[in-house]
Amino acid sequence: MPRVLVVDDEPGLRAALVRGLGAEGMDVVAVGDGPTGLAEASSGTFDAVVLDIVMPGLSGYRVLERLRAQGIETPVLLLSAKDGEVDQADGLDLGADGYLVKPFSFVVLVAQLRALLRRRVPAAVTLVRGPLQLDGDTATWDGRDLGLAPRELAVLHALAVRPGAVVTKDDLLTTVWGDGAAARNVVEVYVGYLRRKLAAVGADGLVVTERGRGYRVDLPT
Repeated sequence: MPRVLVVDDEPGLRAALVRGLGAEGMDVVAVGDGPTGLAEASSGTFDAVVLDIVMPGLSGYRVLERLRAQGIETPVLLLSAKDGEVDQADGLDLGADGYLVKPFSFVVLVAQLRALLRRRVPAAVTLVRGPLQLDGDTATWDGRDLGLAPRELAVLHALAVRPGAVVTKDDLLTTVWGDGAAARNVVEVYVGYLRRKLAAVGADGLVVTERGRGYRVDLPT
């Protein structure tokens, strides 16, 4: 379930996107102003951000600019009532991954979001380790689908390709999020998500914490 942050000052639109994107299988957090949106997005725990341009406190342009200055490369889809070429060019030049003009089609918004999620997190190559199989954008344990979000899958893949070896938090950050793209504690958050889904299929204990060093998985080679 991809995590999506919606930043928009229109309560009705926020509520509609929470319902609609939730029905599309996304975990949605919605906030109503620029500073809060920047704080949430800076955590690095989201797979994509839907960001309005005109907002109180801090515009979407400034939020995007500060995110990219921090090295955070989370895909950002800008929303705006302005449909001019210059406005769209400004947003893309600041590092936006897409630009959607209000009023927009919900179907188009979902399609753009899915395209951004696919592009930003490459699918893992096929890997089989005992009961664990990673194949494209799916992961199964003993034939049961784990239902992993793209970054959860990327974390598991980074560990599974080196069975028995300790992978540091910094290595996971670089592999999954890119250099400087997120805070180190985002690794703990996603390992927690991953462990809950593994436990649901009887694979609790697969991801082992090596205190002060990182994480490892013990699987047949």
